[in-house]
Amino acid sequence: MKVAIVVFPGTWSDEDCVYAMHQVGAEPYKVWHTEKKLGSPDLVIIPGGFSYGDYLRCGAIARFSNIMEDIISYAKNGGLVVGICNGFQILCESGLLPGVLIRNDSLQFRCQDTFLKLNDNVIDSPFLNSINKNPSLKIPISHGSGNYFADESTIKELINNNRIAFQYSNQNGLIDNIYNPNGSVENIAGILNEHGNVLGMMPHPERVCDNLIGGEDGNYIWESVLKSVKK
Repeated sequence: MKVAIVVFPGTWSDEDCVYAMHQVGAEPYKVWHTEKKLGSPDLVIIPGGFSYGDYLRCGAIARFSNIMEDIISYAKNGGLVVGICNGFQILCESGLLPGVLIRNDSLQFRCQDTFLKLNDNVIDSPFLNSINKNPSLKIPISHGSGNYFADESTIKELINNNRIAFQYSNQNGLIDNIYNPNGSVENIAGILNEHGNVLGMMPHPERVCDNLIGGEDGNYIWESVLKSVKK
């Protein structure tokens, strides 16, 4: 599986993504934001960080980088795209995902482990088909603007069409506002696009790909993609 990891000025989780891809036997390569073509990947990852210093809004400038035109085209033609943290913000700014990520309700930067409840109705997703019946995944967050917001009609559409991939929960999968680290509406931690081939999530699965660094729960996502690509 070939994986394009897109790097903007200020991206800082690209090497973590490279490491995670090697852990599952994938072949990662980096694509600098000024390039105009992705190559021929099986998966595109837009990693976390602070693209362009988060000026204006998180992801607002990166959305206009050269490479975004090909990412948008790739996604609209069914290609698999994952945006992590700042990558999620960029996907929202580019229109590939609805909504926006705003300042955490605490107005504080949050760097901590979180538990994520998988939406049981999306277990056939190319990103989620190896997770099975786990009550929750333990995946860390690291952000100051991870508070997902969208208007009421958009939230209703996400719920009715099973486009909410993950919600913040406790380790037993109980979803409650007390487990919400940033104020996201409906405890949303990750969502899918209309066709299910684009995933945006604030937690960092690339940081839990090896027990030596805190766990392997993030590998469920990468193994799911690998399984889907091999079909």
